Amino acid sequence: MPLEEIKHIRDIPIEGKSVFMRLDFNVPISKDGKVEDDTRIQEALPTIKHAIERGAKVVMASHLGRPDGKPSPEFSLEPVAAHLSGLLNMDVTLTDDCVGEGIELMARGLKGGQVLLLENLRFHKGEEENDSEFAHKLSHLCEVYINDAFGTAHRKHASTYGVPTLMHTKGMGLLIEKELKFFDRILHHPEPPFYFILGGAKVSDKIKTVESLMRKVSGLLIGGAMANAFFAAEGKKIPANAKQPSPKDIEAAQHILRDTKKRDIPVLLPVDTIDSFDIGPKTVQEFAHMLQGAKTIFWNGPLGWFEKPEYSSGTFEMAKAIATLPALKIIGGGDTVSAVKSSGVAESFDHLSTGGGAALEYLEGHGLPGIDILKIPVRNQNLPE
Repeated sequence: MPLEEIKHIRDIPIEGKSVFMRLDFNVPISKDGKVEDDTRIQEALPTIKHAIERGAKVVMASHLGRPDGKPSPEFSLEPVAAHLSGLLNMDVTLTDDCVGEGIELMARGLKGGQVLLLENLRFHKGEEENDSEFAHKLSHLCEVYINDAFGTAHRKHASTYGVPTLMHTKGMGLLIEKELKFFDRILHHPEPPFYFILGGAKVSDKIKTVESLMRKVSGLLIGGAMANAFFAAEGKKIPANAKQPSPKDIEAAQHILRDTKKRDIPVLLPVDTIDSFDIGPKTVQEFAHMLQGAKTIFWNGPLGWFEKPEYSSGTFEMAKAIATLPALKIIGGGDTVSAVKSSGVAESFDHLSTGGGAALEYLEGHGLPGIDILKIPVRNQNLPE
């Protein structure tokens, strides 16, 4: 998607205006109510600070976890508000709800350069259902809509799709701009040799992305539990203690193997494992050898059960090996980002995406609804401005 088709926050007059900023603050919270990994919050800071410095009245909105459409203290954004206050060095008021007359009064009462954080959007069923009434209520809080939540841009929810449908003035933030620039390079003109590293559990979740990139990749490297689907597709027996692949995943693996064979694309599978829960040292060596000379590397999915120390070495050693390469190195969000950060070499990667599922869907080549809607003009002039 050409970035010039979407307005950028830099190009929108936001001075003194109420800006509804959809951000992705869906971060892990510890049992004692502290933010455990603030990567997504850190990535949102440039856009928030940009709006503050220009004197906008910033109304921030996000979801956290899966509260199933009803208020739940464990999914409150209170820890995020406290953490964000420290990062911004200013008061961040958390509302007790995200819609209603009281919330509208609070939003209208903001002064230029002040911020407000709405309570968890998913405390209302209307968020995930993209309910039009709920979207209208949210739209009453602002004059300008900015989406900077790449991690949820693949969802047609009220805050990511319904509200921008209603808004005349809308655009993207600095994070989405950065995400699209990196993923557009992979999707449209990756510098060869281009290698795609696939991990995690389900092949079926990633097959459309693999199909989209098949004409561009120089090789596939496959680890994690999903490797078992490829072993099964080749007729090999899966150890009883290993995660057993579903028929759907085996079928997807068979499809990928047929396609890569037809195109003469090498596929590397683990040659040794640690209790079937991690790739072994020989596999790390083979994978690292294939990647020598790579110009572009995209990695999505851990190569083992890295959360457990005894099964983390394969993923960590691969991260360290890739970190030394002069290629463009992009990590596809979620657990893979956590793994690379835990390995201690995150700063050596060019881009750690904030969206795993969104990244994969974008690379399928069909765009993302939460981003596509930003370029569609509003035709009903009676809707809020």
